[in-house]
Amino acid sequence: MKHNREYEIAWQGLKPGPHTFEYDIEDRFMREHGADEELKSWGGRVTLTFDKHENFFMLNFDIDGTVTVPCDRCGDDFPLRLWDEFDLVIKLTGGDEGEKPEDEDDVVFIPRSETVIDMSAWVYEFVMLSVPLQHIHPDNAEGKPGCNEEALKLLNQMGDSESHTANTLWKGLEALKEVKKEPKTKKTK
Repeated sequence: MKHNREYEIAWQGLKPGPHTFEYDIEDRFMREHGADEELKSWGGRVTLTFDKHENFFMLNFDIDGTVTVPCDRCGDDFPLRLWDEFDLVIKLTGGDEGEKPEDEDDVVFIPRSETVIDMSAWVYEFVMLSVPLQHIHPDNAEGKPGCNEEALKLLNQMGDSESHTANTLWKGLEALKEVKKEPKTKKTK
């Protein structure tokens, strides 16, 4: 991965209070950080509000964009809208690496001697977290599924044949229920 100064913030030169930074999200950035190949045509913007305080920074990442994903139901690609918001707190430590506390979920500790903070890893992480796990075409204007109609017909046909197969399987098992067990007799020596 290349070193990119675009995502670095030299925090010591900033005045206390909120500062806004904007980052464009595109395929190149996401690929460099390891995004899955099936997610493509990244486009969007991350707006970072960096609120500087004396001993800590409050960060708010606002994600807005799109990515093209394959539908989990029909397999066709469609543009998926991304929008989300994430908060992060960066606390400054005394500067000695030996006393650095362990990072928490939304709190990160950095030494005061660190003069520049690279935001690229957090930008990537929060953009990826804004992609839902399930990718299904949204419904069209008529309220019907936006998926490929031929794929939906095929899935419905497969579902009908599977339910028929399952019904015949259960019929055979139900016949076993009807067989009465005869009581076992004890063997004598």
